Amino acid sequence: MIDLKFLRENPDAVRESQRMRGEDPGLVDVLLEADASRRAAVLAGDNARAEQKALGKKVGKASPEERPALLDGAKELAAKVKELEAEQHAAQEAFDRAHLAISNVVQDGVPAGGEDDFVTLETVGELPTFDFEPKDHLALGESLGLIDMERGAKVSGARFYFLTGYGALLQLGLLQLAAQKATANGFTMMIPPVLVRPEVMQGTGFLGQHADEVYRLEEDDLYLVGTSEVPLAGYHSGEILDLSTGPKRYAGWSSCFRREAGSYGKDTRGIIRVHQFDKVEMFVYCRPEEAAAEHERLLSWEREMLAAIDVPYRVIDVAAGDLGSSASRKFDCEAWVPTQERYRELTSTSNCTTFQGRRLNVRYRDENGKPQTAATLNGTLATTRWLVALLENHQQADGSVKVPEALVPFVGREVLEPGA
Repeated sequence: MIDLKFLRENPDAVRESQRMRGEDPGLVDVLLEADASRRAAVLAGDNARAEQKALGKKVGKASPEERPALLDGAKELAAKVKELEAEQHAAQEAFDRAHLAISNVVQDGVPAGGEDDFVTLETVGELPTFDFEPKDHLALGESLGLIDMERGAKVSGARFYFLTGYGALLQLGLLQLAAQKATANGFTMMIPPVLVRPEVMQGTGFLGQHADEVYRLEEDDLYLVGTSEVPLAGYHSGEILDLSTGPKRYAGWSSCFRREAGSYGKDTRGIIRVHQFDKVEMFVYCRPEEAAAEHERLLSWEREMLAAIDVPYRVIDVAAGDLGSSASRKFDCEAWVPTQERYRELTSTSNCTTFQGRRLNVRYRDENGKPQTAATLNGTLATTRWLVALLENHQQADGSVKVPEALVPFVGREVLEPGA
């Protein structure tokens, strides 16, 4: 949730943020009105309860002659208090709905617009040239015995797959390398639950505009996570953290699940857009004033991982309309996919400022010992989709694929060959 103090003092800035996202700026006025109504209802209820308390004292001290009239007044006042409490409850519910409806405030410098309105910040590496017709990642994966989409569909349906043999070892190697890099940089490795309660999913902002992307187990009222950002954000919910020595950094290794609703007909071939994949995700709690610098650190660690698998990529500043409700700024690293002749997202890192911390009530103590809302950030360090760029960029004329040097110790081979 956005900071109410900031909203009250800067409503035009929040309206402009909504416009940049392509969302309704009128929601700002709805929230301001709901806030005013809630505060008025709280004041009316407090005054009535104070009056009720004072009358109770009078009844205790009243003479037998005065007591009946006072008791009648107390009865009427009790009914009034009950009515005002109901109004206060309704006002609070309306306020909560209005508060949850507004996305995080976009940072200065973020480009306006939608998915195609990003700004390229840097391009890294030379695009590969082939003196043969390159195969796509699925053709390579099938010929090398790495990916089995046909049996994935037989067992689970469309957009499911098996990683087999060295395909499984490649993914495990990527994730192990990411875990090692995270640990070396002060992250605590975590294997979190992949089922979470509604309040945790809501707290991270995933039950808003993209709720149709989330798998829900209705009988248990639990959600399958699309990223370990969700359980890691909930890990310290309702707590006051000690951030006196710096940010708390966690790296979650988990399977992730996405319904891919609305993606009918898109990326149906291969493992670019699937229902289940594995990922190592960085997650950080820090003081708000540390968040921008921490965001740059997360991006630098993502870049180191991409350098380790030696693929060309670009870094983009994601436009406001493509941020997601929780992020105030997001940088993506997109790797070159030769057969598509385009860049595709491999990593994403978001600065969520205090938006998630406020929803999940995660706080820290400032220099005066006063509790303040913590900022949160997240970033991808490796995921299944990386195999797409890895296979296509490192393929050779004979149909083999060179294994990046950093992954050889995990895979056990320098080259993956057909029939090997």
